[in-house]
Amino acid sequence: MPQRLPGLDLLRSIAIVWVMLFHSFLVGGLGPDFAWLSRFGWAGVDIFFVLSGYLIGSQLLRRLQRGEELLLRDFYRRRAWRILPAFFVVLAVYVAFPSLREAPGLEAPWQFATFTLNLFIDYTHNQAFSHAWSLCVEEHFYLLFPLVAWWFTRRPSAARFISLCASLVLLGIALRTGVWLRDAAASPPRNWYVEDIYYPTWMRLDGLLTGVVLATIHVYRPALWSRLRAYPTALLVAGLALAALALWLFRDRTGLVANAIGWPLLSAGLGLLVLSATAPRSLLERCALPGTGWLAATSYSLYLSHKLAMYAVHEWLAPALPLQGLALFGVYTAAILVVGAALHHLVERPCLGLRDRLQPAVGPGPQARQAAG
Repeated sequence: MPQRLPGLDLLRSIAIVWVMLFHSFLVGGLGPDFAWLSRFGWAGVDIFFVLSGYLIGSQLLRRLQRGEELLLRDFYRRRAWRILPAFFVVLAVYVAFPSLREAPGLEAPWQFATFTLNLFIDYTHNQAFSHAWSLCVEEHFYLLFPLVAWWFTRRPSAARFISLCASLVLLGIALRTGVWLRDAAASPPRNWYVEDIYYPTWMRLDGLLTGVVLATIHVYRPALWSRLRAYPTALLVAGLALAALALWLFRDRTGLVANAIGWPLLSAGLGLLVLSATAPRSLLERCALPGTGWLAATSYSLYLSHKLAMYAVHEWLAPALPLQGLALFGVYTAAILVVGAALHHLVERPCLGLRDRLQPAVGPGPQARQAAG
């Protein structure tokens, strides 16, 4: 089994639990006393983005830094084995069993198969399996980042890299601001916030970019990386403060200020948490709880299937149970874990094993091996 980093496992576990708590609004949530806990659960996706940018970025940049050939076919093959089997199993359930959907409408299967759901979704009418939008963003990153990294590292330049990152952040701010002002003025008869700002890949690059910046420092500036990690507690405090500031801006989640500058602020804060989590003496590493490793390893399957499990309990089991509140929510939790574990152990892990038997993986270190398989 690959070596894992407990601090990053803890962050991944927090991310998946937070997302599932957020989506519990589909079945009534945790109740008003716990609304504060789930309200900002959408930010769990941004934790995943930062982690992906860091882990995948480290994996690819380390090969380039060593002067090795970038084997794009092997990279895409490994990503396909990692992502597609469990994804298509869940998609097949959504298509074949409409009664299990958390919402009646489902976009055309080709949009899921081509990972263009986040670009063309009619969110007003087709909300089922809409959480696959984040997988679309990740797939676009997997497709394009290796090519950008190869081109950029042919003649590496710190000034060019900083300029590119700053340009992407400013472009994101400008795009979100412009689209928000246009749509707010026109007030189109659709959920324009989700379709035009929250889902499109070009609006959500901040988290992935933050992770790539961390990976670049790690690979190309190891002395700076070591100096930064020497203060894990300060990084943790600063990261929490910056993320808290961003979430404070997102009190009005669809507001202009939050969507203009909130995303880069949130991503920067989460990036500091990821940096802290990689330090050997980090509080995030020492506070890893029992089960976080399993949650982290199973997080992809849980993410794919949790709405199906939640809605099935809500429709078929909950009406027959004499339970309410947290007791009933425990039933939802158990169902989500059972379904996610089944998908992970019956589909995801066997396919990863088959992938590695067909071509054994050779990885440079735990960070690369922890990059979602």
